[in-house]
Amino acid sequence: MKTLPPTLRPQRRYIAFEVISENSVSREGLLREIFPAASSLLGDLVSSQCEIRLLDFNYPFGILRCLRGSEELTRAVLSIITSIDGNQAFIHVLGVSGTIRAATEKYIEKREAYEVHSHI
Repeated sequence: MKTLPPTLRPQRRYIAFEVISENSVSREGLLREIFPAASSLLGDLVSSQCEIRLLDFNYPFGILRCLRGSEELTRAVLSIITSIDGNQAFIHVLGVSGTIRAATEKYIEKREAYEVHSHI
């Protein structure tokens, strides 16, 4: 089976985010909140068309993938989450990028470096 050329592949966007919560949050707990929130806010059809996927999560930072054009819907889904694993929490979107590498370098690594220097 041939692979699609890059021009025919779906365009994806990567959302870097930070979870702000009382206690540490697990990847599984975060997943248990994201997908029901997407389903209740957008409905099953639209949430599946957004193709939201949690690619990486290392508390408190993570990266979500979605299709281009559905970034605002994905941000809306993240904004309605108020608790994770029974702890009060919310998700702060750091930025949106066209590649995983750019999302990591521009938003997550800079944020981690800032937090290390601000505690010294």
